[in-house]
Amino acid sequence: MEIAKGNNDMLITSKRRVIVYWIITGFISLVLLNSSIIDIFKKPPYFTILLKMGYPGYFAILIGVWKVLGVVAIVIPKFVLLKEWAYAGFFFLLTGAIISHLVIKDSFMFQLITLILVVLSWYLRPANRRI
Repeated sequence: MEIAKGNNDMLITSKRRVIVYWIITGFISLVLLNSSIIDIFKKPPYFTILLKMGYPGYFAILIGVWKVLGVVAIVIPKFVLLKEWAYAGFFFLLTGAIISHLVIKDSFMFQLITLILVVLSWYLRPANRRI
């Protein structure tokens, strides 16, 4: 009888894990899609900050398009290897953003929080989204 109870507890924990995964993944997807639109259309003040960091203007369009493709990769079913690459890309993008903000002595808390949420999304992803 205890084994069945243990399995139910694991099932509940598993369901909670999937729910938390989708909440976090949905949130970071919206955040990254929003920032990709800002990047693609070179909207201030973010575009101005990017230029202040020393990056060329076309870099905004490039990372904006990459963000859209990355969000699509982590949200759609299957393509688990592509998901791994997308998570890795977001990790590199956000750690680079944190370092860039540090260099110009700008706040990097938003990028740090987004990075933590990306890592949590990667860690909590369901078994069918893992290699």
